[in-house]
Amino acid sequence: MEKLKGYERKYLRGLAHGIKPLVLVGQKGVSESLIAAVDEALDTHELIKVKFNEFKEKDQKTEVSEIIETQTGAQLVGMIGHMAIFYREQKDPEKRKIVIPRR
Repeated sequence: MEKLKGYERKYLRGLAHGIKPLVLVGQKGVSESLIAAVDEALDTHELIKVKFNEFKEKDQKTEVSEIIETQTGAQLVGMIGHMAIFYREQKDPEKRKIVIPRR
């Protein structure tokens, strides 16, 4: 998947506004179970929020987000407070829920 453009990220952030976090990052940080949970949530929902309960420093959140991005193939749409928003397009075109407007 190609990198999201600014207007696409803005659109996705708007869609994410009303959803609750599906995955929580706790004391253990990035583990196999965390990656599996993020991967499963992305398969089901395409757009998810991840909440950081333990990692409160910006550089820690950025580091964890980059690891999640690379291991799941998702893209970080934005980070607001202690929440990160991730998007990964559904592989099956018939199961896609989100259609990003193109210019």
